[in-house]
Amino acid sequence: MNTFKFKRKNLAWQYIVGSFALIVGVISIIKDIKGLVPLFIGIYLLIQDGVELDYDNKTYRNIKSLFGITIGKWQPLPEIEYISVFKTTETTTVWAASASANVSSAVVKVNLFYNTNQKIEIYDSKNVDDAFSKAKQIASILHVDILDATSRETKWL
Repeated sequence: MNTFKFKRKNLAWQYIVGSFALIVGVISIIKDIKGLVPLFIGIYLLIQDGVELDYDNKTYRNIKSLFGITIGKWQPLPEIEYISVFKTTETTTVWAASASANVSSAVVKVNLFYNTNQKIEIYDSKNVDDAFSKAKQIASILHVDILDATSRETKWL
């Protein structure tokens, strides 16, 4: 099967807090039903989301993955018009007790565009070259052009 699979990486704090909550939940559930709370919090923090393309069957699915188990409903891949690679900023809100902080980071996203303005987010990376490498790989299989929108001057590749 000729596929492309991308899972967004969780942040380090999500792995640490999620693992701790999962362990506490498993241990606590033996004694009390209240152990379900940290168990579910741990599971929620450890779930990874992403997307998977099946080139042979021309389908895709948005996925959720936990401990290597991946779920998501396959849908027909629409007629892709082009692939866009662009830079953006992602902001994550981190809570500690009653205080919060917004953490922003630069990211390069790769989207598949269809029906003029509909998109499927397919990949993101901190590295521009890595994002273009994936975009070129997918573009060659789908036989579409790439729009470089990483700078003010957009250009077709």
